[in-house]
Amino acid sequence: SHGPTRTSSSHKIDWEGFQGVRVIAVPGSQAYARNHGVYLVDEQGLVRDIIYKGTEAQIQQCAGPDCTVPLVCGVVFFSSSAAEQLLATHVIPPLDACTYMGLDSGAPPIQLSLFFDIVLSMAGGMTEEDFVKGGGDASVRSARSVLWTALRAFPLSMACIPDASYDYLTTAASDHIHLLTCFLGGYSMCPSPRQQPLLLEDGSSVTNCLLEGAVRLAAGSVIQHCHLQGPLEIGPGCLLTGLTVGSSSALQGCPLRDVVLQGHHVRLRDLPCRVFTLTGRLDDWQATYLNIPWAEFFHRTGIRKGDLWDAETPQKDRCLLSARLFPVLHASEALGLEDVLWLLAPAASGDRLARWRAAWRMSWQELLPCLDKAAELGARRDLFFLQGWRKVRRVLLGRQDGSLLPLIRSAVYEGYHETLLGTLDEVASTADDAGIAARALACIADVLGCMAHGEGGLRSGPAANREWALAFGRLERGDIAGGVRELATERRKWMSSPALLVRAARHYEGAEQILIRQAVMSSCQFVTVCPAELPPLGHWVQVACPARLDLSGGWSDTPPITYEHGGAVVDAAVLVDGCRPIGARVRRIGEPELRLASLGGTPWGEAAVELVCHKLGQLENYCQPHAPAAFICTQIVQFPSQKPLRDQLMENFGGGFEVHTWSRLPHGSGLGLSAGKGLGYLFFSNAVPGGGWQDQVGGLVPGIKIGRSEARLPLRVEVEEILVPEGFARILSDHLLLVYTGKTRLARNLLQDVVRNWYARLPSIVQNADALVNNAEECARALRQGVSSPPCARLSFLTTEAAKYLPECLWGQKLGQCRV
Repeated sequence: SHGPTRTSSSHKIDWEGFQGVRVIAVPGSQAYARNHGVYLVDEQGLVRDIIYKGTEAQIQQCAGPDCTVPLVCGVVFFSSSAAEQLLATHVIPPLDACTYMGLDSGAPPIQLSLFFDIVLSMAGGMTEEDFVKGGGDASVRSARSVLWTALRAFPLSMACIPDASYDYLTTAASDHIHLLTCFLGGYSMCPSPRQQPLLLEDGSSVTNCLLEGAVRLAAGSVIQHCHLQGPLEIGPGCLLTGLTVGSSSALQGCPLRDVVLQGHHVRLRDLPCRVFTLTGRLDDWQATYLNIPWAEFFHRTGIRKGDLWDAETPQKDRCLLSARLFPVLHASEALGLEDVLWLLAPAASGDRLARWRAAWRMSWQELLPCLDKAAELGARRDLFFLQGWRKVRRVLLGRQDGSLLPLIRSAVYEGYHETLLGTLDEVASTADDAGIAARALACIADVLGCMAHGEGGLRSGPAANREWALAFGRLERGDIAGGVRELATERRKWMSSPALLVRAARHYEGAEQILIRQAVMSSCQFVTVCPAELPPLGHWVQVACPARLDLSGGWSDTPPITYEHGGAVVDAAVLVDGCRPIGARVRRIGEPELRLASLGGTPWGEAAVELVCHKLGQLENYCQPHAPAAFICTQIVQFPSQKPLRDQLMENFGGGFEVHTWSRLPHGSGLGLSAGKGLGYLFFSNAVPGGGWQDQVGGLVPGIKIGRSEARLPLRVEVEEILVPEGFARILSDHLLLVYTGKTRLARNLLQDVVRNWYARLPSIVQNADALVNNAEECARALRQGVSSPPCARLSFLTTEAAKYLPECLWGQKLGQCRV
């Protein structure tokens, strides 16, 4: 049978003006060609003949300047016109006998060769008489005559891929192992990937295996679909397939070299069982077993011919294929791998020969029809996903960047989602920090989303259904294990339809946001809130701050990216039209309540939005962008708490607070500082619910600076001032113009998509996060040298000269002058 063609070539085949049929060839040695097919081509690259197992002189005639010959590799490309002409022959007798229509019409079947009947008809060196006569019986000669008439007019050209090679798929174990180790290679999913490569020598191959402990694999050996527990030593020239972890003890200390050891799922009528087979890599299926002649094997083991073959079996049929070597059932004992392994070292096997003789045994010939393919494929799937669950734990607990989304999709498609959900529940409930638990919950949301199969609505959406309140409450109180259990309990009620699955996924993302916020709040250990003398009742305390421009690195500051990957953002604090556009003032009031008012664009304007909080329950959604988060983040109010809001305010402050905020900037413009606490930029930035720290660093720290966070918890933001050359800030300011387009957006909705994509850890997302941080550092270096850097996409920066070329529709909008 034909084997695979392999190539690493960047060689391109010229298809311009292509007509007719083109065969693809690979170069090979003249010695290899003696048992193969080769093309004879002319100087124009047109095929003259196809020579199969030719003489030395014929093969030499096909050789090129490098003495190699173009081997037939099984790839043929038909132009559309040639393909149409070939297909048209299927209704012409006797070629109709190649299809079921002809067979159903009573025509005797005809077997034709793609190369020697179809392709050869177009070879330039063939004559009609030689081609038709070479067809054997009358029906094939008649079919060849039809093919000659239909296809002869099409040119047959050849393209040879220079550095490709060809391999036959044979029944020899040595060829199969060579193919796996020298060409196809393999992969392994192992619990200790940092140690495993030291045990797997170059030139070995591992496919779909779980290897635990020290499993050493020599070069030239292959392990497939095995779960093994070390210590094990597997020598060169071995192929092991289908072995379970229970077989590991039998393998320990066993000399494995040049053997093929396989575990099979067999069904004997309604009885499923496991059977192990053992053969040698060099066995020829006729004269040897375990790489030695039969006579030597009989002498070593004490096995007799009568144990393997019936007396009436002809001598010519007494071979490895028919030898009853492999124990299947025993009257009183369970059989295992050791019942074939003893054949490798019979001298040290004690009574194994008697046990082997007492077992009911089968030959390869008898086993093959009984192989349970469904059970075998099922076991391989089980092993694959067992590795997958190990990978889930390894990636999440090890804080690795590997993407679990492909595994999630496979698990849902193959019906393993329940086990995957259980694994993720376990990781989330036992993780040692909230960041790991949050990522595990995000993975659960992805599982639920995949289970909806693209139906059920958008993934982003509300997540405050009261049915999930008990679970959310446990998470808010820091009871992660209890919260994960309640989430799982509630989840089981939401899995009956795509719409419910998507809604459940949204609530898991809501739970994930609670844990992200707790992870970020670990930065509180770097901040000390000291008691201070309270200002008099009714006395206003006011502050104003600049806007900020994100020059480079934005989104790398967003949790969880900022503490799982590390972030760096270059910001500049700016005045807009010569003033600080953002402000707030607060005063104590006698009433034990919280009054909040948004005044729009001026400090003393009319209140656009007013909110009065009398009870703690009104602060329940403090993570929303419009909620009074600052009172909780600054620990003025303890939430959750058994003590009512009124009592907390009266005991600690003798009354409540009234807060007014304003901004001259358009809502949703991306120039603001976001919600948070103002006890220094670090505390302020880390408390923003779900958002990053760059907005706060940009506006609260003067001038141009770069903020950085390392990939760790607790989160800590360090800020470095960027010292630019003298006069550069004025030059930059003179070339900045703020254009308001009237387009607004709420960052939280966009944030859901960004966080979801980050948790998926697709390689492109990780590379993008790397690039954001690298670009920020490059931007900082450029600013230090006085070189302007491209601004972020949130704003349009124009020189004042270029502003005159703005579309007329924008001149009705507000233009502002920015100054650093």
